[in-house]
Amino acid sequence: MKPEHKEIMKARRRNIRLTVSYDGTAYNGFQRQNPPQVAVQNVLEEKLSAVCGDSVELAASGRTDSGVHAMGQVVNFFTDGTIPLDRLPRAVNSILPPDIVVLDAAEADRDFSARHSAKSKIYIYRILQGYIPDPFERNYSWNIHKELDTESMKECLRMIEGTHDFSAFRAAGGPPVSPVRTIYEASLEKKGRIVELKFFANGFLYHMVRNLVGTLANVGMGRTSVQRFGEIMASLDRNQAGATAPARGLYLYKVNY
Repeated sequence: MKPEHKEIMKARRRNIRLTVSYDGTAYNGFQRQNPPQVAVQNVLEEKLSAVCGDSVELAASGRTDSGVHAMGQVVNFFTDGTIPLDRLPRAVNSILPPDIVVLDAAEADRDFSARHSAKSKIYIYRILQGYIPDPFERNYSWNIHKELDTESMKECLRMIEGTHDFSAFRAAGGPPVSPVRTIYEASLEKKGRIVELKFFANGFLYHMVRNLVGTLANVGMGRTSVQRFGEIMASLDRNQAGATAPARGLYLYKVNY
């Protein structure tokens, strides 16, 4: 968006913040795409424009990739639309496809930005263990055909907590930002055949969670030792880490402001 257009949008009376949940399977990520590709943003903007009677351009807390899901994506937009907040979620959900849902709406301060005001985020990654696939999990977890050594994976998760340079888990193609991030919590929970990994940090690098998971999975499968995981992290070399885990197991769980 051009700077002058941003000012026009911001001159509108209301700044509305939404929390959105979506199944990313059918979409080419969150960020707006040109036809024939369809992204979550395209669909949301079209339906919100219809409900508000006003053109809508969304800012989001982050750009989830193709196939990645969200339980708590946060967006905001400026509008002169007069629809009451308590009616907005129901009105827009009635015309959205069933794989995108607006959970709540709130008036935000003029200076609030879903992207720039975020203080921390939580991502969850789900792995399905075992040789027998689950047809109901095929778009929502990464099926690894063996039981994982989760105790070794937990040791590695403890290593990444705190403030570190995560260059070893940073994919090429992201914005030129500092590779130093602070992970407040990195944990693992077993739920039947599902291994759920949680990452709570002040920010994430491009593909950082999926690259961490790919390397942690190698530990869980016995291909990489706990000691070697530490060496990979200290190397700051992406080429030494594991492959990027599939997008379908990743969820943007919560954004904190």
